Amino acid sequence: MGANVQSGGGGADRRARRGRRRGKHRRVMAEINVTPFVDVMLVLLIIFMVAAPLSVVGVPVELSKTAAKSLEAPEEEPLAITLTEAGEVFLQTTEIARDDLIPRLRAIAAERADDKIFLRIDGEVAWNNTAQIMGALNAAGFSKIGFVTEGGGPTLSGQGN
Repeated sequence: MGANVQSGGGGADRRARRGRRRGKHRRVMAEINVTPFVDVMLVLLIIFMVAAPLSVVGVPVELSKTAAKSLEAPEEEPLAITLTEAGEVFLQTTEIARDDLIPRLRAIAAERADDKIFLRIDGEVAWNNTAQIMGALNAAGFSKIGFVTEGGGPTLSGQGN
């Protein structure tokens, strides 16, 4: 007549169920948290926005104005030669003697994959000086010479853009 009561069995079941429930909450999340990725990308964007204007060659010259359209950005950092109205020659932002120009450019050309160079010439420089610099660039191994000008200049019809 006696009922058999087991006190330990019911409690163990409850604890096991609770353990399973806790296990569901401790699962590894399968979602990717993109917030840190977005934060890093925004920081990099700001860095590039600040650094991009600084990569422009900083020798002040009055460039000729033309109606030409701009070229695509090169893969390597653009190499630029600047000729000022006073006859000074700059390699990037460093002044260089005309006698040292060809040997320096040959050394640079040996290390570069592209033989493109940009020529920034003050609008008041005589054509003879421009031709001499172009000859030096060609002798140094640069066959693709791009002239850097400012847009908005006159077209062949004599009217501005």
